[in-house]
Amino acid sequence: MNRLFGSKSTAPKPNLQGAISNLETRIESIDVQLSKLNAELSTYQQRLVKMRDGPGKHALKQKALKVLQRRKMYESQKDQLQQQSWNMEQAGMMQDNLKNVMVTVDALKTTNKELKKQYGKIDIDKIEQLQDEMADLMDIGNDIQESISRSYDIPEDVDESELDAELEALGEEVEISGGWDADAIGGELPSFLQGEPGIPDFVDEPPTGEKVKQAI
Repeated sequence: MNRLFGSKSTAPKPNLQGAISNLETRIESIDVQLSKLNAELSTYQQRLVKMRDGPGKHALKQKALKVLQRRKMYESQKDQLQQQSWNMEQAGMMQDNLKNVMVTVDALKTTNKELKKQYGKIDIDKIEQLQDEMADLMDIGNDIQESISRSYDIPEDVDESELDAELEALGEEVEISGGWDADAIGGELPSFLQGEPGIPDFVDEPPTGEKVKQAI
């Protein structure tokens, strides 16, 4: 039975790249034949140029014409094979592009699935609540900073005319009492009076040396 109908071939099916390789091999073989025919035509041409017209030249010319016909046949076959090879190369590029597209689509599907899984764990309302809480905490922090950095100087809303009146009253008290009393201010003169080289004008009698030492 195997002799009549043959057995099932176990050889691997040719792929696109293998078919292109076979075509390239055939094209290389045709190039070898064309090279031989070109060399033979060159020899005939050189001989025909030197020969005189006659039966011998005519016979040689017929041989050259046959070689030229064979060369045209190989060239035509080569063009066909090159066109077939180019078509298969384009098909191979399309196949590669399709594979890349499929890989990209699979990657997008996987990424989309993972994104849905991750985003499904996120609650937008909780994020908004967290943002509100952070804003409140920032406001509290600002209030604390303002409270800590509060100035203890004279308030800005104090009337300057009142301050001038109080200063004027203090000056009158000093004139009436006859000057600063060292005992009233803790036994020592203020620093701004200690640096004065002379005796104030409002003192009637100059102090003695001992009193000056005690005051100092």
